[in-house]
Amino acid sequence: MSLGHALRRIVEEYPEAHLDPPAGHPLAAVIRRSAPDEMRRALEPIGGGYCVKGSPGRGTHWAAVPWLAVFDPAITTSATRGYYLVYLFPAHRQQVYFCLVQGTVAAIREHGPDAEGFLRRSGDALRAPMSDFADRLPLSAIDLGREGPLPEGYAAAHILGLAYDLDALGDERRLRRDLAVGIEAYRALKARGGLVFD
Repeated sequence: MSLGHALRRIVEEYPEAHLDPPAGHPLAAVIRRSAPDEMRRALEPIGGGYCVKGSPGRGTHWAAVPWLAVFDPAITTSATRGYYLVYLFPAHRQQVYFCLVQGTVAAIREHGPDAEGFLRRSGDALRAPMSDFADRLPLSAIDLGREGPLPEGYAAAHILGLAYDLDALGDERRLRRDLAVGIEAYRALKARGGLVFD
């Protein structure tokens, strides 16, 4: 399996898979293990001691938006706070977003109904010093096709990124090159002061 193949499986199989419980489902295993393993292999030439995780959801429920994330342990090891790189799988189209995003759950806990506005404002503030990445990670907004605090929070938390359709997932060299650019942007954001959640 390659990174592109793993991402493609999630895009293609999630719409049907999420009709069944995730426990023991083959796609849940891809999201939790196979896809993160492929991401770790793709990160090996880049280095950096990153933590990689995938989430199909918790307990008996699939996530509204499954994800595969790369965390710098000096910043965060969780999608709840800080900022990190992530592949997000929208519910309404056969597409994958590759994004630099802010942690959402901590903002929801701290800001309640104002969390979305807070995340959009902080995303704008974080995007401003990253203008040198605007040509390589040009997507400044995403639509995950779901309502609710988490999907809407993920969309609001977006900083920079890319979108891939199914055909693009067949280009492994491009995916690895883009992953390297994402890591470069992640490191740059950290060096430029990043974002701190108390």
